Amino acid sequence: MAAVFRRSLGAVVKDLYSLQWQQLASRPLSLSANVCGPEAAPARADATFKVTMVPGDGVGPELMTAVKEVFKAGDVPVEFEEFHLSEVQNMATEEKLDEVLNSMKTNRVAMKGKIHTPMEFKGELASFEMRLRRKLDLFANVVHVNSLPGYSTRHNNLDLVIIREQTEGEYSSLEHESVTGVIECLKIITRVKSRRIAKFAFDYATKKGRNKVTAVHKANIMKLGDGLFLQSCAEIAQLYPKIKYETIIIDNCCMQLVQNPYQFDVLVMPNLYGNIIDNLAAGLVGGAGVVPGESYSAEYAVFETGARHPFAQAVGRNIANPTAMLLSAANMLRHLSLEYHSQMVSDAVKRVIKQGKVRTGDLGGYATSDEFTRAVIANLGV
Repeated sequence: MAAVFRRSLGAVVKDLYSLQWQQLASRPLSLSANVCGPEAAPARADATFKVTMVPGDGVGPELMTAVKEVFKAGDVPVEFEEFHLSEVQNMATEEKLDEVLNSMKTNRVAMKGKIHTPMEFKGELASFEMRLRRKLDLFANVVHVNSLPGYSTRHNNLDLVIIREQTEGEYSSLEHESVTGVIECLKIITRVKSRRIAKFAFDYATKKGRNKVTAVHKANIMKLGDGLFLQSCAEIAQLYPKIKYETIIIDNCCMQLVQNPYQFDVLVMPNLYGNIIDNLAAGLVGGAGVVPGESYSAEYAVFETGARHPFAQAVGRNIANPTAMLLSAANMLRHLSLEYHSQMVSDAVKRVIKQGKVRTGDLGGYATSDEFTRAVIANLGV
């Protein structure tokens, strides 16, 4: 009698589980920037994730094509909602910006190329790139600078992380001509946002098992603005006694990165310094074509290249390196808890570079973008 009861109970539980899974698989899935909830689909689930795609300017559309081809070949369960937003191609309107924002807010995850900002002043100081960041509150930009196996540079086996506050600082778009021939450009530093980015950096270091956070500043000259940033970082550092905390002046930081980058682990800094250090550090491991990046708010995540360059001179020439965008796409898949697909794409890219047979011009090779993409697809191991 007991055995019959156990079999009946097992059948009921199995039916309930099957029904619950069917309901879950039929729902559209989207995840926040920081939390993958308990209802997230497993790595090889049939569920499809919707992701906003903004190819941007320059070689952005070509790099996104490489991502889509690799995803298709790898049977990656991601569906892209694609929007073209450009200030240099007359494809940037308030309506278009609202469409992109609505899609990002719905999907919560996006891939984005560089939206080039013209230098000419046309009545609006804030670029569409900056407006996207502010409207989504993408306050933290993360660039993981990691040497690629098989590609030798002056400094090999590098592994450091640059975390940049990117909603205020020098990029606040607050400029005016006080008198003829005199321009005032305001740098905004607030305690709230400085503490927020500092906490993000220490949380990141804790989660990733890193040992040190270095705050980059120029408080010896900008005593109040960068002084406040430094003070905020020091206050947050006291809450993380297991993480070593150091400070360094921005100009010395640039020199030390070139001479001995191994001394750094996680670096946190205001907006402009982060923009400069991102590019400098990318040059240490191969350039803008190989370093992925991502930006986070409390709710959204945007994946892009670590060093933001449109590379306009390469448009249509089939010579751009898809590595950075493909690695960024792999990071996006990991963010979506698609670990299997993330590892598959990341391993394929690194395998191609390590083999050394197919490399684009920036890495000393002669392969086209298409040839590199096909080589990655051939190494997916699907």
